[in-house]
Amino acid sequence: MNLVTYRPTENSLFGLDRMWNRMLEGFLDNDVLSWNAPAVDVRETDEDYVVEMDLPGRTEKDLEVEVKENVLTISSRSEEGKESKKDGYLLRERRETSFSRSFRLPQGVDAGKIHASFKNGVLELHVPKAPESKPRRIQIAAN
Repeated sequence: MNLVTYRPTENSLFGLDRMWNRMLEGFLDNDVLSWNAPAVDVRETDEDYVVEMDLPGRTEKDLEVEVKENVLTISSRSEEGKESKKDGYLLRERRETSFSRSFRLPQGVDAGKIHASFKNGVLELHVPKAPESKPRRIQIAAN
């Protein structure tokens, strides 16, 4: 079973959103693109799926993680401010950054027992497998 990126079809018009994003990659720096869709690593163990996301500059208060209808969504919105005084003028620049990543969970996970931790700018989610979906060794009886 694989954890796959959830891309609702109602937000996509014949795949034009992906084409547009690929075209923009050449024009925008990686920092801009990474905040629109931070990279995610997903690995599978015998017990669970582990989702890791690097989020430098964020805190756990900036993040929201929810599961609805078997879709795991990780999102964040933050506002950065910068002030500088020069020649009697006050300059204030604000930048709001946000992202949302959604993943359809595979069959056989226990969504009610998902737990998350955030340390040193890395969000880590553990999505446990339901007991019936975990591999088990079957003993063979000798006749």
